[in-house]
Amino acid sequence: MPSERFVDALNSQVSREFAAAHQYTAIGAYYAGETYPQLAAFFYKQAEEEREHALKMVNYLLDTNSPVNFTGVDAPRTNFEDHVAPIRLALDQEKSVTVAISELFEVARETTDYRSEQFLDWFLEEQTEEESSMSDLLAVAERTASVPMLLEEYLARETPGDHKD
Repeated sequence: MPSERFVDALNSQVSREFAAAHQYTAIGAYYAGETYPQLAAFFYKQAEEEREHALKMVNYLLDTNSPVNFTGVDAPRTNFEDHVAPIRLALDQEKSVTVAISELFEVARETTDYRSEQFLDWFLEEQTEEESSMSDLLAVAERTASVPMLLEEYLARETPGDHKD
């Protein structure tokens, strides 16, 4: 069983993952309301990925006979000054998650919990992809800020981050 310190930290991360899913759903709804269907679909998909991350963590806790403690999540931000602001928020959120996953990895290492370190490797790699994808999307959004439909066209053609191997 992982250390109590790691279990507590992973439970906190589960809450952050569900909060990220909640925020991405809100961003998707914002874009749907503004009639940006590609952006809405992109963020709804991101929300589902964050939920999957949370469930992967929950299953790890269960597989290691560790307690699972769910907490509430704060209300997401739903109003934005323009179509670029939600993407900036999403990139900041991904950077924050990267820091939190790295801190989890440190706890696993400090407690010589090799299984948990190995479990977290996937999340560290995933965060590299998530930050890259959101960074690409933000770059395109900023370049096309005056013509938002170009961003919709970009998303219809390409998923941000897919060009990197």
